Parts: sequence; C-alpha cells; structure tokens
Amino acid sequence: MFRRHLLLAGAALLAGGIVITQAQGPALADTTTATPGKPAPAFKAVDVNGKPVSLADFRGKTVVLEWTNHECPFVQKHYKSGNMQNLQKAAAAEGVVWLTLLSSAPGEQGHVSVEQAKQLTAERNAAPGNVLFDTDGRIGKLYGAQVTPHMYVIDAKGVLAYAGAIDDKPSTRLADVDGARNYVREAVAAAKAGKTMDPPVTRAYGCTIKYVS
Repeated sequence: MFRRHLLLAGAALLAGGIVITQAQGPALADTTTATPGKPAPAFKAVDVNGKPVSLADFRGKTVVLEWTNHECPFVQKHYKSGNMQNLQKAAAAEGVVWLTLLSSAPGEQGHVSVEQAKQLTAERNAAPGNVLFDTDGRIGKLYGAQVTPHMYVIDAKGVLAYAGAIDDKPSTRLADVDGARNYVREAVAAAKAGKTMDPPVTRAYGCTIKYVS
C-alpha cells in the first residue's frame, strides 16, 4: 500500500508536467545519525540576518528542526495547504522554537539566497522562529536528514525526541493533509509533557536533499 501511494504520487506529478528524477522523486530515508533518546547533535549556523545561531542557545526549550526545499512538491503540499504554517504558529504559541534549515547546495534545487529565503517566508506567511543556512550540508549530514521535509523534535533537556516524517500520508495531495496523523504535533506534545513519542522514529518521505558532493 505504501509503495502504491508513492507510485500514484509520481504519476500525478508527471501528469502535471513535472519531471521527476531519482534525486527529486519521492525518496525515503531512515534517520541513522541522530538517535532519538540520545542528546541531539550540537550545531552552529548563520541565519538570514547573518547572525550566528547555536542549538545550545535554546537549551531548556523544545525545538523543532524542519529541512526544506521550496521547489519540492512534498514540501509545497504542506505549505500550500497551510499545514506547515499552522504547525509553526502553534509551536510558537507554546514557546517551542522552530528552526527551518536550508541544506541544498549552490546550483541545486532548493538553494536560495538570503533575500529569496526572506521572500519565501513572507510570501508563504510562514512563521519559523528562524531560518538557518546549511549550504555545506554539515548539519544535515550530522542529523542524517535525507529528504524534504525531514522533521526532528528535541526536548527541553536537549535530547532528540523524534525523527522522521511530518505525517503518515506520503503523497503530494493537499487533500491528504486532512485526516493524516501528524507526527510532529504529537512529538511536540509528548516532549513538552515529558513523555516518549510513539513511535520515536518514522520513515521520512519527500525530495532527496541535494548536498554538496
């Protein structure tokens, strides 16, 4: 059934005139580097305002990491439906830090300039706590992020609480957002309550991240 959903998603994209290559298609990934239940890997990055940001800056707060690529149909599904923005705003209202990461290499799909990143945030009415550049892919590889969107939740103690898909509907259909099991929302709630997310790891779906070779 899972494979059938992916094949149908691919067919729909082709019908819409979007050419899918292996690198851009509905790739799947298991998180292998960062491990739920263990301390989240520390990192530092520069945000859209040129300010250095460290994961350690948010110790004591729940943190969500979102890997994104605005050209990816799977990412577009969650932004065009308003699902990602709603999650971001709900997280902010609860004091959760939301960090959106850009790991696409220069010249590759999803790579943007500082101004383009700011414009995308404004145009989509997105509400991340910050947008971070990971052009060399160091942070993405540290976490084992392989697709967009690839999601991670870190609890207030700095322990990785969840890694994987945003939900249980691996498709590009906007209609599939309704009724989907939203793993990120559940993981945030569990982390804030001091409980263990079940499951702590799911298989992420989306477009393969185009890292620097």
